[in-house]
Amino acid sequence: MEVVLKEDIENLGHMGEVVKVKDGYARNYLLPRGLVVLANKKNLKALEHEQRMIGQRRDRLTKEAQGISETLSRVSLEFAVKVGEEGRLFGSVTNMDIEKALKEKGFDVERRRIVLHDPIKQVGDYEVPIRLRPEVMPSIKVKVVSEDQPEGGKAEEAAAVEGDAPSGGGEEPSASGEHTETSATSD
Repeated sequence: MEVVLKEDIENLGHMGEVVKVKDGYARNYLLPRGLVVLANKKNLKALEHEQRMIGQRRDRLTKEAQGISETLSRVSLEFAVKVGEEGRLFGSVTNMDIEKALKEKGFDVERRRIVLHDPIKQVGDYEVPIRLRPEVMPSIKVKVVSEDQPEGGKAEEAAAVEGDAPSGGGEEPSASGEHTETSATSD
């Protein structure tokens, strides 16, 4: 069955194109959702007028996407998550998490537009592209950190100090213990 696309459909085509699809796909999915119209003689004549309208709509959507792209490219998200050994996450950061964080910042981006092939499972900095239009794909910065990193760093320092103190032989002697070791080596 030949249909005319009213919107860009991934893996099928762009707005205004005449494409051939399976009958069931058109009847059960594309037509009920208003994504296409049948490519009959009447609709093909109307397509000429629609092409101009679709072209204008495509240009308008592209300009809007470029405006959003400029603001999105400056967005930086930070996720504080539980981390196990070697910086591996308990769980992962997915496009659903990114969508939720973007909504909290005032951006209404659909989850399917966030191009994250595999969930993020390591601590680090990432560039995540967002497909607003086929020709407009800004990237946002996503930083994944340990949820106890600020406290964890202090806890590690405190543990190191506490670890030195018992080996020195007491609370105060950590400094004097080092001094004792120095004088013992100089004797």
